[in-house]
Amino acid sequence: MDPTPLQQALTQAGAFAAIGFAAVGSGLGCGAAGCAAVGAWKKCYAQDRPAPFQLAVFAGAPLSQTIYGMILMFLILGKASTLGASWPVFLALGTIGGIAMGISAWMQGKAAAGSCDAFAETGQGFTNYLMALGIIETVAIFVMAFGIVMLAMIK
Repeated sequence: MDPTPLQQALTQAGAFAAIGFAAVGSGLGCGAAGCAAVGAWKKCYAQDRPAPFQLAVFAGAPLSQTIYGMILMFLILGKASTLGASWPVFLALGTIGGIAMGISAWMQGKAAAGSCDAFAETGQGFTNYLMALGIIETVAIFVMAFGIVMLAMIK
């Protein structure tokens, strides 16, 4: 059975929710980390110390969740072309998955903001800070992976 226009629209809304909510979180996270990086660089300049370039890594860390949301979006759209009756699953998966990835990005940005301040002040611990950000990143990876598994179960 071919999907109705409403089913197609709700499926597409779910697909876009996956990237949309993930991108909102990435924006919030990169904003928080970016502000902290700028402030940390300013402190370094004020003290005539070199400004560590590694802070750019912290500022950009939350961007990857948008990529995970995009992957989920494409997979939902690919699966949905033949399964119109599954639109509630696609809508829920995109919305809940996107929100979860977005929150992961937002919290990763907050942790990255703290990492910027700590690394600029001490010049130490870069790898440790990245590990903490990686743990937060894992939440988004799990959401994407489990979303892929759910999509694979739809027949």
